[in-house]
Amino acid sequence: MRGSAIAIIMALIGVVLIAANTLFAVLPVEQVLITQFGKPIRIITAPGLHAKIPFVQTNITFDRRLLDAGLPDEEVVLNDQRRLIVRSFVRFRITDPLQYYQAVGGTEEGIRGRLDAVVSSAMRQVLGDIPLSDLLSKQRDPIMAAIRNETNQQMEGFGITVVDVRILSADLPDQNTAAVLSRMQADREQIAAEARAEGNEASLKIRASADMQQTVLLADANATAAELQGEGEAAAIKIYADAYSQDPQFYAIWRTLQAYEAGLAASSTHLVLTPNDGLLKYLAAPPEIGQGSGAPSP
Repeated sequence: MRGSAIAIIMALIGVVLIAANTLFAVLPVEQVLITQFGKPIRIITAPGLHAKIPFVQTNITFDRRLLDAGLPDEEVVLNDQRRLIVRSFVRFRITDPLQYYQAVGGTEEGIRGRLDAVVSSAMRQVLGDIPLSDLLSKQRDPIMAAIRNETNQQMEGFGITVVDVRILSADLPDQNTAAVLSRMQADREQIAAEARAEGNEASLKIRASADMQQTVLLADANATAAELQGEGEAAAIKIYADAYSQDPQFYAIWRTLQAYEAGLAASSTHLVLTPNDGLLKYLAAPPEIGQGSGAPSP
C-alpha cells in the first residue's frame, strides 16, 4: 500500500515536470524562438499557451516593445573643426528573432555593445559633414534621421530596426569651454560698446539740436520782446508828447504832483531843500487855475 502511494506521487511529479517543460505562455509583448539542441526550429509571435517537446526543445523569449540603449560619451569633430562631446541614446525593436539570435545570441546585452560601435561610426560620419550651426538649428531632425538611416544600413542582418537616435547633450570639451566663453564674452562686450557709442552719438545729436532750437527760440523771443518794448516806449513817448503839446503847464503840474507822490510818500524819505527850491513851489502856493493850463479862469 505504501509503495503504491509513493509510485503515484512520483508519477504525479513526473507529469508536472513534463507539463512544465512542455507548455509555456507567450505574452502580447513577447515573441519566442524555439530551438532544438541549439538549432532554431520555429518562431512564435501569437500570444497564448503553446507547447514544445520537453527536455529537447527550448523556448527563448524576446521583447517586442521598443528598447532603449544609452550610448557612452563620444567626441566628434564637426565640419567646421569644432569638437563636441556628444551624449546620445538609441531606440530599437527586435523585428526578426531568428536573425537576432544568430547574430548576437539570446540576450539584449549582445546587441547593445554592437549598437554602441555602429551608432558611434554613423554619428562621426554624418556630423563630420555639418557645421555646429546646423546641429543647433532646425536641421537637427534631418541630421538625426540621417544617423538613424546609416545605423539601420550597417545593422542590416542583426534582426533589429533602429527607430530613433537622439542627442541628449552636446558639450564643448573642457579645454575649449573657457576659450569659447571668453570669446563670447568679448563679442558681447564689443556689441555693448557699439550700442553705447551709438546711443551717446544719438544723445549728442539730440542735445545739440535741442540747444540750437533753444538758442533760436530765445533769440526770436528776445527780438520780439525788444521790438514790442520799443513799440511800447514809442507809444508812451507819443502819448506823453501829445499830452504835453495840448497843455504844457498842466503837464508840468501833473508831473510835479507825481514827484510829490513818489518822493514824499515813503516814511524813510528825507529831502534837504531850500525854501526857494522850485520843487516846493506848489506846496508854498497852489497853481492858479487857468494860467496856461488849458482850463478857463473862474
